[in-house]
Amino acid sequence: MIFGRIGSMDIGSTGLGASHPLVDGRTSGSALISAYRGQTPHRRPVWFMRQAGRSLPEYRALREGTNMLESCLDPEMASEITLQPVRRHDVDAGIFFSDIVIPLKLAGVDVDIVPGVGPVLGAPIRSAADVAALPTLTAEALEPIRQAVALTVAQLGSTPLIGFAGAPFTLAAYMVEGRPSRDHLGPRTMMHADPETWRALTEWAADASGMFLRAQLEAGASAAQLFDSWAGSLGLADYRARVAPASRRALDHVRGLGAPLIHFGTGTSELLVAMHEVGVDVIGVDYRLPLDEANRRLGGTVPLQGNIDPALLPAPWPILERHVRDVLAAGASAPGHVVNLGHGVPPETDPDVLTRVVDLIHSVEP
Repeated sequence: MIFGRIGSMDIGSTGLGASHPLVDGRTSGSALISAYRGQTPHRRPVWFMRQAGRSLPEYRALREGTNMLESCLDPEMASEITLQPVRRHDVDAGIFFSDIVIPLKLAGVDVDIVPGVGPVLGAPIRSAADVAALPTLTAEALEPIRQAVALTVAQLGSTPLIGFAGAPFTLAAYMVEGRPSRDHLGPRTMMHADPETWRALTEWAADASGMFLRAQLEAGASAAQLFDSWAGSLGLADYRARVAPASRRALDHVRGLGAPLIHFGTGTSELLVAMHEVGVDVIGVDYRLPLDEANRRLGGTVPLQGNIDPALLPAPWPILERHVRDVLAAGASAPGHVVNLGHGVPPETDPDVLTRVVDLIHSVEP
């Protein structure tokens, strides 16, 4: 099995250390964790995907002269970038600053993030031999991640840190195409034309992402999100048969640790039930589907995260305020609701608008 080549992590072991924020009480009663667990929080929790990044002038100043992968692997820089939006916006969580291809980089895969393009591999993965030649990811290689998380958690206090990783399909899609793709024909073809190679590749990706998630949780993250950027290109049958097993495998690395697990994808309105079935506590919903409809599809039993439309952030305040209030009302139908965007913060967003949105959300009784 491919797993034997991805280090020696025992995915059956459970529990977090006594000094972990979820265990020692620092974050266990936070608004975020309460909502993730379907409890009534003391205030409506909110954080934003891509809140740590290009919309903040302090981020651009810090990153000047440092490329993306270097900044992710510098523990002090990654920690500072993670903390910046928490200080500025008073959001209810930090989201660990990293990238979904970091596990590939740490394993020794030739990958870079090209400005204006995205992740680009030196050699795409197209055959069984290519998969067999993939390097080994070791627990030791993840030490910069553990250091960055520990530095961040030490400063966050009672504010939880969310860890994240790319879901196996999204990672495998990049690996097959070699770069971002609009239609993901390569991976969609491989899963049918060469199913054994596809299975091996997604298992490799699952174990890499699972180890990445586990390193973050064990170092102090209080929740973890599996992010499937490209799952929306799939039909339900393909998702269940060819993708869900690998997502479940990735989560097996962290299942039982006691931290809430979130699953989010874009364009995945028709996949929400199947995404929940891989074994997560919370489903993130993008801007395409109202939260009350998502709640109905999930049977009214699953806490939700989302789903302010990022396109409305530059709109006149009365329009944005009305939209935010509509999202809050729709989210109230679910057993728990963490407010977020229906995707990431656009880089041109005015940071003051995000702060104003947070203030509005916090002003509404949970």
